[in-house]
Amino acid sequence: MKIIVDDLCQEKRLDTYLAEYLQNFSRSKISNEIKKGSVLVNSKETKSSYTIKSGDVVEINIQENILKIEPENIPLDVIFEDENMAVINKPSGMLTHPTTIETSGTLVNALMYKYGENLSDINGEFRRGIIHRLDRNTSGLLMIAKNNQTHEYLVEKMKNREISKKYLAVVKGVIDENEFTINKPIGRNPNHPEKMGIVEVSEGGKESISEVKVLKRFKDATLIEVHLITGRTHQIRVHLSSIGHPVFNDTLYGFGKMKIKTEEQVLQSYKLAFPKPFSEEMLCFEIEPDNKIKKVLNFLEV
Repeated sequence: MKIIVDDLCQEKRLDTYLAEYLQNFSRSKISNEIKKGSVLVNSKETKSSYTIKSGDVVEINIQENILKIEPENIPLDVIFEDENMAVINKPSGMLTHPTTIETSGTLVNALMYKYGENLSDINGEFRRGIIHRLDRNTSGLLMIAKNNQTHEYLVEKMKNREISKKYLAVVKGVIDENEFTINKPIGRNPNHPEKMGIVEVSEGGKESISEVKVLKRFKDATLIEVHLITGRTHQIRVHLSSIGHPVFNDTLYGFGKMKIKTEEQVLQSYKLAFPKPFSEEMLCFEIEPDNKIKKVLNFLEV
């Protein structure tokens, strides 16, 4: 089994990364297999503590107990598709790809049922077709690659910042500025491994830039558009929390409790623009606010 590490997975320990693929293997068992040379990174033996990087080629020579992902007949909201790719509107509450804990009900399970083998496999079975991802409770537009050539094409466009991703969010408090940029490095929170945080570059943080535009102000909330210049894990949620305006109902990053209940963060990927693979045409898509955003806006209007 060979996997090319992408930006979504980098900065993890090698043994942690492999735990997503090797079913019923303990961390110590995985570490032993790495020591035995059953796992190679860029054709070389390495240590369990090695921090994987984007572009690393990981070869797993342990055939038994590889976790298999099954296709599932789950309806998909397909916004666009051609022979090379698709744009999907992912609902809130759905994982983008499986984990060792949850192997069903994800977008990848649905994609495998609909497209079968016609999905890129650069990042392994867990991420068939996945170029970028959205958090479970973030809804909206995602690009899907049907082959490895398209996957590599779109990843390169993302690295060169030629793909525009814009989000709608409702945040706590009234933001006074109409437009501004948040430029703060993001890394793993050293005190809470399940969270990301503002971490200096010297301590492992990565450059992270979000452009914010106010769309509407309420008594104690603001509807905003966020344009991602970079695409770090939890970037919008971390950036907005860092300036004292956490995303509505985002309990992980400090929103707290509110009278109106939704599935965690009120955040939607609603605009997507990118070069159509292997052509000079630009594709642009925009969707309506989802039911979660509408519910909160209706509450705030009263």
